[in-house]
Amino acid sequence: MSARLADMRDDDPEAKLHHRWVPYERISRNLKRAVMASEDAKFLQHEGFDWEGMQTAWEKNLKKGRIVAGGSTISQQLAKNLMLSGERTLVRKGQEFVLTLALEVLLPKQRILEIYLNHVEWGEGVFGAEAAARHYFKKPAAQLSAWEAARLAVMLPRPRYFEKRPQSTYLAERTQTIVNRMNDVVAP
Repeated sequence: MSARLADMRDDDPEAKLHHRWVPYERISRNLKRAVMASEDAKFLQHEGFDWEGMQTAWEKNLKKGRIVAGGSTISQQLAKNLMLSGERTLVRKGQEFVLTLALEVLLPKQRILEIYLNHVEWGEGVFGAEAAARHYFKKPAAQLSAWEAARLAVMLPRPRYFEKRPQSTYLAERTQTIVNRMNDVVAP
């Protein structure tokens, strides 16, 4: 969040972040399930790493000749977002690996998801489920419908990009896909 605020203040010295922590119980079950369905459907089964998902992403990237898919779990994303830079180097990936292992050993899955949902970026200066719910839907995170939750989850790989393209065909189609997958996911 600090790095994003510094970037925002390069353009606007008065820029502010929108963020409000809410406890796990005050985040819609729909949002928990939507984020897991979109970002990490095996969240409860793995110990920080989805090796099969990483292999699939690797193969997609090789086929395309560029990075088009990631295989990071929610735990890996949390480790990166909380403690590391966004640079893509082997050293940083190694640090992410160690921090992910530590998170998985020290915290229960519910706590990892709670911290993730309270810190993830959902748009320009919009951090956490509560700020996102209020920014996009003018309601608290606890009241998000399945469709609203899926819409937020779909934005996560590129929130600032999708914030500027709310009528994107991709967003609409992917949102419906996530709504359809949500019943297959159980949140901690």
